[in-house]
Amino acid sequence: MSLTPPRRYWLTGASSGIGAALAEEILKTGAHLAVSSRSLVPLKILSQRYPGQVMVVAGDLTNSQTVREIGERIAEDWGSLDTVILNAGTCEYVDAKQFDASIIEHVVRTNLLASSYCIEAALPLLREGTAPHLVGVASSVTYLPLPRAEAYGASKAGLRYLFESLRIDLAPEGIEVTVVSPGFVETPLTAKNDFPMPLSWPVDKAARHIFAKLKNRPLEIAFPALFMAALWPLSKLPNRVKLAIGKRMVRSHPPIKDQP
Repeated sequence: MSLTPPRRYWLTGASSGIGAALAEEILKTGAHLAVSSRSLVPLKILSQRYPGQVMVVAGDLTNSQTVREIGERIAEDWGSLDTVILNAGTCEYVDAKQFDASIIEHVVRTNLLASSYCIEAALPLLREGTAPHLVGVASSVTYLPLPRAEAYGASKAGLRYLFESLRIDLAPEGIEVTVVSPGFVETPLTAKNDFPMPLSWPVDKAARHIFAKLKNRPLEIAFPALFMAALWPLSKLPNRVKLAIGKRMVRSHPPIKDQP
């Protein structure tokens, strides 16, 4: 009687935040996991804690050649992937009084273009995998325009559209696609926020929720429920009301830029 081989995952943004917590959830099942981020040390520590389960494929995912090489490495060692979770991302806030297009460029490159490079590398491997599943981490911010979120929201809205279109095009091949839309989660990235984060979740709780829901392969995982229940009706309000809400949320301090 042959044993079912361990499921093979590729997870980006695996060194901190939701990604690091998700890595733990995946590895606890005995699965094999390829992990990517720009930070090598946390990935090496993870591989030492789970010997034989972790493939470290660190690198800057905004570099398309680096991503191609990661795909080649996974193909050479494993030959296929079963699940790909594109979680890597960043956030920078825009100051409309000193609008800087380079902020838009950086955030879109990190959140959207890098994901497209990863999809290009991942799809041939998913086609060789078992019950293939492509997962993208977007954001609930795409439901409602928020102040200073021009760069982040635009990049995540683009990511959502990319994955939802891919879902249609990949369906005939049996590759399922899920979009994850978290609300506020307590991560190093959100720790920089200088405004209240209603109904925020600890990162471990968020990762457990995402991983549990992924088993059923829903079209979307949006959480927390109370946050979404409040956000969705707000997204349907007239623009003048949205503007009033936005004005009350504007931060009083200068935005804090994410540094690569």
